[in-house]
Parts: sequence; C-alpha cells; structure tokens
Amino acid sequence: MRRSGDQTKAAILTAARERFAADGYERATIRSIAADAATDPALVMRHFGTKEKLFAAAADFDLRLPDLSTLPRESLGTALVDHFLRRWEEDDTLQALLRAAVTNQAAADRMRDIFTSQLAVAAAGLADNPEVRAGLVASQTLGLGLCRYVLQLTPVAEMPRATVIAWLAPTVERYLTAADPTA
Repeated sequence: MRRSGDQTKAAILTAARERFAADGYERATIRSIAADAATDPALVMRHFGTKEKLFAAAADFDLRLPDLSTLPRESLGTALVDHFLRRWEEDDTLQALLRAAVTNQAAADRMRDIFTSQLAVAAAGLADNPEVRAGLVASQTLGLGLCRYVLQLTPVAEMPRATVIAWLAPTVERYLTAADPTA
C-alpha cells in the first residue's frame, strides 16, 4: 500500500522519535530511521533536510504544563514536580532530548528553548522575574530528569514518587513564589 507524503512524514517522525530515544542523537542515523519508517533515506532528507532538522522536528515537545494560575500557591511545587515526573516517565522524547542535549548543540538549544519559554509562560503572573524563576525550576527538573532517568543515580532513581515530590516540591514552590532575595 502506497502512503501519501503526509503519512510518510508522520512515519518518519515516529521512527525518529523512537530511534533517538533508543540510540541517542549521535548514534541514530538517517538510514536506520528510514528503515524503521519503511522508506528510503532520500525521502527522509527530502522531508527534513538534515539530521539536526529531523531531530528538531521529532523533538517538537510540549511540556503540557498545568495552568499554575488556577492552583493554590501552596500546592504549586507539588503540582509541578508531579507533572514533570509523569512527563519524564510517559514520553521517551523528553529523555532522548535530554540525552542528546548533553553532547549536541542543536539539541541543547532545543531543550533550552522548550524549558525557558514554556516555563516562563507558566510562571508569568506568579511573581516578578518569571524568566529567572523558570530557569531555577528548569535547573531542578532537568537535574532530576538527568539523575533519575538518564544516569539512574542511586538512590534518586529508586525513590518512590511521593518521596521525590516531598523533597523537591518545597524548593520548586519557593522558586515560583518567594520574594526575590536580591531585591
């Protein structure tokens, strides 16, 4: 059965997400992604141009952050840490992006853009300096993702979710709501 251009592109993106998650950016190849998508490598290049552009398209990632303005201030940290744990656990794309960001500038740029822009929007209206606050929250959530899911650092990787939330939620909440200590 012959696929349309849109179907082929969708199959390539699905294969790319899976391959980048399994192999990381450096080891994933256009040929392996094309084989996984049951298409020709030339079609991958035609649709995406380069491996970096394919990765950027495959890593088009929405953090799906909760609307923080609707939550009680005292539950913001808990809500965000729980949300990020679910995102790390439910979507290999985020883990693949983090792995790739450690060694690849395009992936690092993509990760930086995703976290700074989406978290800053979520933090806007909670307190002053939403960009700074977003960066601090990103430092906690990215550090958690790296230690728990990529490096599988003991004991962080083995902690029950409730324990991780109990440890990190107060810090994340402070980043979002406390007065600016430099003001």
